[in-house]
Amino acid sequence: MAISGERPRIALISVHGDPAIEIGKEEAGGQNVYVRQVGEALSRQGWQVDMFTRRSTADQLEIVQHNPHCRTIRLTAGPKEFIPRDDLFGYLPEFVQNFQQFQTDLGVEYPLVHTNYWLSSWVGMTLKKLQGSKQIHTYHSLGAVKYQSVSAIPMIAKTRLATEKQCLETAERIVATSPQEQEHMRSLVSQHGNIDIIPCGTDIKRFGQISRAEAREVLGLNQDDKIVLYVGRFDRRKGIETAVRAVGRLQHENLKLIIGGGSRPGQSDGMERDRIEGIVNELGLQDITLFPGRLGLENLHLYYAAADVSVVPSHYEPFGLVAIEAMASGTPVVASDVGGLQFTVIPEETGLLAPPKDDAAFAQAIDRILSDSAYRYQLGRAGRDRVEAMFSWDGVASQLGKLYQQVLSVPTVERSAVSA
Repeated sequence: MAISGERPRIALISVHGDPAIEIGKEEAGGQNVYVRQVGEALSRQGWQVDMFTRRSTADQLEIVQHNPHCRTIRLTAGPKEFIPRDDLFGYLPEFVQNFQQFQTDLGVEYPLVHTNYWLSSWVGMTLKKLQGSKQIHTYHSLGAVKYQSVSAIPMIAKTRLATEKQCLETAERIVATSPQEQEHMRSLVSQHGNIDIIPCGTDIKRFGQISRAEAREVLGLNQDDKIVLYVGRFDRRKGIETAVRAVGRLQHENLKLIIGGGSRPGQSDGMERDRIEGIVNELGLQDITLFPGRLGLENLHLYYAAADVSVVPSHYEPFGLVAIEAMASGTPVVASDVGGLQFTVIPEETGLLAPPKDDAAFAQAIDRILSDSAYRYQLGRAGRDRVEAMFSWDGVASQLGKLYQQVLSVPTVERSAVSA
């Protein structure tokens, strides 16, 4: 529902996840999609939306106008080059300084900021201290969960964990994208703070509008192929190795594995792609494996539609955007039995869940779907129905907009310090 009168301003802050960048580039994934789609949907519902991120190359536009009421603003924070997210913390004070300078130049002050990921949460908490902005925060990933699944803990870990705890306890509201993420916040971060559950969304008008046969024809894929699809960044935590080894166990004729995602040579995702290609070669799967590269607006929906099954083998996901994109496309999902994937995927109804890092279990689940076309169709239809009912971006933005209005209507002094 549109807001009457002058459009209220909202600032979405996503320091390392540029909403205007091409999805699939390094550090560009679900968070970028979330911020961009939420921002555009909010603008359709009557908000004036400014999305703030960090400028990562010298030739990037400072402002990208997505529509008359939604834009991305790139602020300078450190050198204008790609910097891994674990190395960005020291540049956040400059980000805050330039954010405030932008406000001064524009002649406005944002009463509410919606921050995304822990780096942005520090920015939001600092703005609360400097100018009294209210803060809503979405984590996208919790350090307390992430560090349980990695062998090498980064030097920034202590700072991240402390920042995430402080944010949970001081932000006006925290947005958890699934009940599982909320439980992790309570059990691993803090018992204090205000948490609302609002899921991520997907574009139900883009996904699911083309048939499997049509999509395969456009992409030049054989109609009788049995296609297993992975979509996402080349990141070890995404579990691509599990998917490759699972496919290596299958005995189906006309089997094809498609690993969609971008990579930058010499950067971490480029090195992970090299490692994955090594495993593909080791298992003798090079003749049935395709690496189409970055999938974007022009072709991502085609790959989802063309696939028989979409695999999401992540070691951890607070939500799992790929799962609902696949479900929106009518493609059944085999996902890791972790985090928000336990919320988005209903086992035996919209897909199947398997233990993370267990390629034998993934192979068994994939095989069940590939071996039974009626079962595959049943899962795919139910998945589409679930997404239509729960995960449209307009529905997500409507819930967020109501939360913004609620927070803005409460004087800071009346805010409850603790909520269940």
